[in-house]
Order: sequence, then C-alpha cells, then structure tokens
Amino acid sequence: MKEIKIHNKSDKPDNILEKEHRIFEQCEAIESELPPWLRGYFMYLKNNLLPMSRLAYLREIRFFCNYLIHETACKETVSSVRALMPEHFDTLTAIDVNLYIDYCRRYKVETERNIYVYENDKSSLARKKSSISVLFKYLYRDQLVHQNITDGFDPIRLPKAGEREIKALQDDEVMRMLDAVENGTGLTKSELTYWKKTKYRDKLILLLLVTYGLRLSELQQLNLSSFNFERGEFKVYRKRGKESTMPINRTITNAFDDYISLERPREDTLSPEYKDALVLSIQGTRLTDRQIRQIVKKYTSISMGTSRKRGYSPHKLRATAATSLIGRGHSIYDVQELMDHDHVTTTQLYAAHKLNTKRELIKNFEWDEESSETPETTSAETEDHNLHEK
Repeated sequence: MKEIKIHNKSDKPDNILEKEHRIFEQCEAIESELPPWLRGYFMYLKNNLLPMSRLAYLREIRFFCNYLIHETACKETVSSVRALMPEHFDTLTAIDVNLYIDYCRRYKVETERNIYVYENDKSSLARKKSSISVLFKYLYRDQLVHQNITDGFDPIRLPKAGEREIKALQDDEVMRMLDAVENGTGLTKSELTYWKKTKYRDKLILLLLVTYGLRLSELQQLNLSSFNFERGEFKVYRKRGKESTMPINRTITNAFDDYISLERPREDTLSPEYKDALVLSIQGTRLTDRQIRQIVKKYTSISMGTSRKRGYSPHKLRATAATSLIGRGHSIYDVQELMDHDHVTTTQLYAAHKLNTKRELIKNFEWDEESSETPETTSAETEDHNLHEK
C-alpha cells in the first residue's frame, strides 16, 4: 500500500487529519457498494454531517438496502445492492419501513459455524429510523420517489432527561481505582507484569478522563505538543473540529512528568509518526481506542469489586467527572462548557444523578431490629424503652 502523506495547512495536528482521512476512505468504500444514483445523497451527507455521523448513516443505509434484497419482495428481481433502482424505493410504504425497524429490534445472522443474535435498544432504533427518514426526504426532494412517506413512520420514544440511571464511579471508587494503578492492588500476576511497565501511563490516562471528562477519541488523539506547561494549559480537538483549551492542575502535571521521565520510550527509539503521540503502547505505537478501553475496564472493575468484563468504559469516567463536579456545587453551565455538551439538558442528566442521596436515605432505614440498632445506641435505647414500659 502507498504511504499517505498529509499536506497540512490547518491548525489541526497531522494525526487528527489522518484519522479524518481514514473515516473518509471508509465512507467512500461503503458508497461504492451502494447504488450509484444515490450520489447526490452522498454529497448531502458529506456537506451536512460530521465524518463519524456520515459514516454511521452510510452503514445504516447499506444495512437497509441489504434488508430489502434479502427480506422483502425485492429479492425476486434484484441480486445485489448496487442493482437497486429508484422504483424499488418508490414502491415502499411507511408500513414497510416500520416493519424494518421492528425487524431491527432483534434479528439473527447465520454463518457456517455460528448464529449471531443482534438486539438494538431504543437509541439505536432511533438512529436507524433517522437515517431512513433523511434518505426518503432526499429521494422525494429530488423527485426520485413520488411521495414522502416519512410522516407515517412510527415514533420511537427515547428516555427523557433524568429518566435513566447514570452509571458513574463514586468518589471512594475513584480513589480505589487510583490506588490500584499506583500500587498494583487487585491485579493478577500476569497483569502485574505489564503494570510495572505501564503504571505511570495508565495513571495519566485515568486522571485525564476523570478530571476533564474527555471523550475516548479526544484522549487517544492527544499529543505531547498539545500541552503547554508555560501557560498551564493543553489543547483538545472536539467534535465538529472545535478546539478547546483546558487548564492543567498540579495532579495532572505530576502524573505527566512521572510518565515522561520514568516510563515513556525515548524519542530516538520511536518511528516519526509516533514521536509526538502522548500515550504509547509498550511497542512504541499510539494506543488504540480498544487498548484504552481495556485499561479503563481493568482498573474500574477493581474499584467496584467486579469482573473485568463488567468494568466501566471510558464514557463512564466522563460521567464520573460530570457528576463529581456537579456534586461539589459547580455551576451546571460551567460543567456543560467543560464537557462540551451541545445542550444543557444533557448536563442535567448528570445533575439528576442522586445515587449518593439515595444511599444516605436508605443507610439507616432498616426494618429488622438487629440491623437498625447500632452499638452506640442499643443499650441506651433498651434502657429507655424499659423505663417507659414500667
């Protein structure tokens, strides 16, 4: 394969542009599988959606087209997705799309060796419905179909703000997590072998997540050049290509210095493309999203006393940062700015997180006598009760 060279005249780091280019290539690959007469729709997605959203929409449309040629009457006349024509879409009704959404709730895919069962929640179904809705609105606008059937799509009710339980670590669990990464507490023998080589890196990763609520992609793309300790700040590249400047506190400074001076591979041992990457693997390459997820799952599972599989994702540490800041009395609007939420209603989800309050309410609310009596009060209460009986 030919090596990709980035001719960068923007303020974005090369690794950010390289990642966007890989997304563009994935989009183009999917577009080559879809009917060529949808080119106008492809242009619409490219100009109106973020790269990852564009990729998600294209995947959904490809899945819908495959559904048409395998699960509907189209299979009698069409053998491939690219052979679909506008008239095939023009014959579809809102009922057909609603049946498709219902199919997506739970379906199976059989291979030679296995049967895979897929199940989608309401948010996933809403995304599928949205992608189909945008497609049919485009087809109707460009007169490729004779009617806009989107008004007949069944509504999908999503949870309202505060309706779902927010999963986040409590402050004592955060401290246990940091103790585990500092001292190797709770790690297996094989994990301890790697811990000795990566503990400072892993600590920096965890602290960046629980302090700033960074998204996984934002953390993974951080570079050494992102940090300016003279000004006490570092730069994050958010969604929609937006830059955000974060202040650096003492905890992050110490963790950063420990990692760079005690653990990070020497620059002369790294290939040019990874010299500026912040968090590196043992092999000297930029950590992947999957590797960071595994690190977070490992240490959060220790803090919660659960299995590695049930450990939290990096997004749960983002939730931890939000709930911890709001719990300390910070303004919900300041937290919204830090977390880069488009709408304050998103931040309100974390403000409605009352797990600590519920624990305090239930803590001393026992129904059996043994649990409700504490050592300090049992004898006094018993004596007072005896006097009252007399």
